[in-house]
Amino acid sequence: MAQIGLTVNGHPIRLAVDDPEAPLLYVLRNDLGLNGPRFGCGLGQCGACTIHVDGKAVRSCSVTVASVAERKVVTLEGLGTPQKPHPLQKAFIEEQAAQCGYCINGMIMESAAFLASTKNPSEAQIKEALAHNLCRCGTHLRILRAVKRAAGI
Repeated sequence: MAQIGLTVNGHPIRLAVDDPEAPLLYVLRNDLGLNGPRFGCGLGQCGACTIHVDGKAVRSCSVTVASVAERKVVTLEGLGTPQKPHPLQKAFIEEQAAQCGYCINGMIMESAAFLASTKNPSEAQIKEALAHNLCRCGTHLRILRAVKRAAGI
């Protein structure tokens, strides 16, 4: 059993993990009860499991628990609250950007990291930033409108 310290959604925690090489996604969902990140492909290709590690969008199915030791992890639950949603969460609700909702975690988390580093993005830049996040329901136009709304464009 290994002890790993990290900060999750602003709270310092110490985890006792059997396998430090386990995907972070499993620990977030199974041990910490955080259901924002989803298991999609398990290969880091679909984006459903996207979180932030030290402010950068990361696929949590592809990083180990050990690799985030002493780092800051933010999940969808830490981005905003029901009482005070993050501007992207609010925009996704206002644009009704979710159909089944499975991809929304990844779309929001990827968009939040993108908008934090790119002010006044073009539509082409937004599309490029989200190109590796899969949505099978076809709400791409609503997702694009939500990101543009959150960006103020």
